[in-house]
Amino acid sequence: MRAKSPGATQGQLAFDLPVRTAYLRADFFAAPSNATALTALATTAGWPAARMILLGPAGSGKTHLAHLWATEQGARLIAATDLETQDLPSIAAGPVVIEDADTLPRAAEAALFHLHNLMQGRMPLLLTAQSPPRDWPLALPDLVSRMQAIAITRIAAPDDALLAAVLVKLFTDRQIAVPPNLIAYLIPRMNRSLHAAAVLVAALDARALAQGRPVTRALAAEYLAEQDDP
Repeated sequence: MRAKSPGATQGQLAFDLPVRTAYLRADFFAAPSNATALTALATTAGWPAARMILLGPAGSGKTHLAHLWATEQGARLIAATDLETQDLPSIAAGPVVIEDADTLPRAAEAALFHLHNLMQGRMPLLLTAQSPPRDWPLALPDLVSRMQAIAITRIAAPDDALLAAVLVKLFTDRQIAVPPNLIAYLIPRMNRSLHAAAVLVAALDARALAQGRPVTRALAAEYLAEQDDP
């Protein structure tokens, strides 16, 4: 539960404390859905030309896994939307992660092309995306061919155990302690993705704050019932 002000009534949530997203190894939950990606990112020795694309749906754990890889490799982590402003020779001197490569702006295509060429076979380059390169809206033909030649590893849809672990983590990131029966109640009633888990936790947190109540099974039932109403 969130901290209460001295004059708060029982169960009232008084402070909207900041969300603390943890990207630690201990906070990443290994599961069948991410086992292939974990193995692929454990070492760069088998990466063709030292390049790899990590694919997965929104909220699947790509960012967490990319942060872990960047920390362990000593890599620079750059959003695709920021690539155009980077000093390419400087960042190409070490490992690099390009996040959300499928959102690369048209103006940054030349930058990714040159960075790829500078790093190819020399420094590891990891890109994250929701879709494979064939579906990216790229206009530069040479960049298209290079991206489509990169090996791909994937994070699949989560199972119940992973959804449960992620829900607990999301509530913990928001400094909310929830009753054990809440997690078991939510899993069969929520959309089955980690993105949906993040949206659900944020919605329950906001509702609890607005109503001055703790996050409980009853509060969750009210919220989900409203979502089911036409």
